[in-house]
Amino acid sequence: QVQLVESGGGLVQPGGSLRLSCAASGIPFSIYKMAWYRQAPGKQRELVATITRFSTTDYVDFAKGRFTISRDNAKNTVYLQMNSLKPEDTAVYYCNAKNQFIAAANYWGQGTQVTVSS
Repeated sequence: QVQLVESGGGLVQPGGSLRLSCAASGIPFSIYKMAWYRQAPGKQRELVATITRFSTTDYVDFAKGRFTISRDNAKNTVYLQMNSLKPEDTAVYYCNAKNQFIAAANYWGQGTQVTVSS
C-alpha cells in the first residue's frame, strides 16, 4: 500500500519560514519523481516544485528564490523549505510521487495546511 504523509504545515507570520516533509512508503522512492503542489481556497491545484530521481530540481516562478525542494532517498522523504513566506502562499500543500515509466503510478498525499498571516 502506497502512502505519502505530509507534515510541517502550520501558521506562520509573513516573512517567516516553514519546512514541509513528505514521507513515502510502499514505493521504490529513489526512482520516483517527486513534487510539491498547492491548492488555495477557490483555486485549482498548482505545481510548486519538482525533483527528479537524479535530484534535478525545477520551480515555478513564484517559488524561485524562496522555496527549495530536496530529497533524502535513505529516509524516503522529500522536503520543501519555504522562506520569505507571503499571505498568498496560504494553501494546502500536497506531495506527489510519479513513476515516469508507469502512468498509473501517480500518488498523492493528504495535504498539509500552510497559513501565512499576521
